[in-house]
Amino acid sequence: MLRRALRAYAVYFSVWTVLGLFFFSQSLTQKLHFHDPTPWWHSLESWLIGVWISALLTPGVLWLGQRFPLERGKWLQAIPLHLLFSLTFAVVHLLIDSFVHARLGILPFILGTTFKAVFSTLVVIGFHGNVLAYWMILGIQSAIRYYRRYQEREREALRLELHTSELQSQLMQARLSTLKMQLQPHFLFNTLNAIMVLVRQQKGRQAEEMLARLSDLLRCVLEDVEAQEVPLRRELEYLQLYLSIEQVRFQDRLRVEISADPAILDAAVPQMGLQPIVENAVRHGIGKSSAAGKIQITAARVNGMLELKVEDDGPGLPPDGLTTSRGIGLANTRLRLQQLYGEAARLALENGEHGGAAVTMLIPYHVASAMSESEMMEIHALDHANR
Repeated sequence: MLRRALRAYAVYFSVWTVLGLFFFSQSLTQKLHFHDPTPWWHSLESWLIGVWISALLTPGVLWLGQRFPLERGKWLQAIPLHLLFSLTFAVVHLLIDSFVHARLGILPFILGTTFKAVFSTLVVIGFHGNVLAYWMILGIQSAIRYYRRYQEREREALRLELHTSELQSQLMQARLSTLKMQLQPHFLFNTLNAIMVLVRQQKGRQAEEMLARLSDLLRCVLEDVEAQEVPLRRELEYLQLYLSIEQVRFQDRLRVEISADPAILDAAVPQMGLQPIVENAVRHGIGKSSAAGKIQITAARVNGMLELKVEDDGPGLPPDGLTTSRGIGLANTRLRLQQLYGEAARLALENGEHGGAAVTMLIPYHVASAMSESEMMEIHALDHANR
């Protein structure tokens, strides 16, 4: 601590010394130009003494500037006081300066040899400069004070901005979690309702099979319950488990084709994002027809986007319903896409080229930061071991 303080004082007096040498260089130039016979070291001593006295008096000026700051709302009080203080500073500086010059005999032919003579001369040539020096020190202090306050305001603004960003992120996560919690009970209630129908129809074996597959699906989904995005391969696992439940209900009436390029299986997709789309295709496509139906699911990378498409060969959309969503599932999915990707994502519902309806999801393509295959295998192995 002492060493740091000594170093700070050394730097402080070095700055003042450099300032004195700067003014000495001007005096030396004038001396050479006018062929002044006064020894050059007298001028050097005079300037160094002057700046060192200013250095000794500066802490007092800074204290006064701190005690009576030049700030908005305090001008009328502070300016008259500092005007008086600047005059006092100039007189004190001249008194000390005159005493040292007279005692050391510096510039005797210019300033004189007695204290009175030196003081009277220095008042004429140095009083205004000393007043100006006071106001310069005060101005530098005020500028530093304003700069520090500006930095503090910038830091506070940055803290508020970060806090706002965190709140927005938390709000978005809360909205996404709410949307997921809306979606999963929606699917769960539909499935349990189907199981109840099977029980009432005394189809116990089919009800048990559906419950077992529902258990597998819920176990798989709960492994990623905190995730908003999962790899496409993981989403297709959910989808196949869900479709196995629906195939218990529809038996041979439901045919499913899934086509996905192996190169894009690590692409990130919203967790349980395809399930409500496929559920709508089952309900509105297959469920409304007594004949067998097919659902085709494709995934491809198109111009830096991931395109997920679900098509059915059911009755399609009514003429006045081309732009409307089919219930809470698609509306929920559209809101999740907006929260996750903003305007970069799109969910389109339209009639298919060969009949039926088609839902196309476009999202920015990026690889999911998911667990490795070996970690997933270990989890599945533990699940089977705990059964």
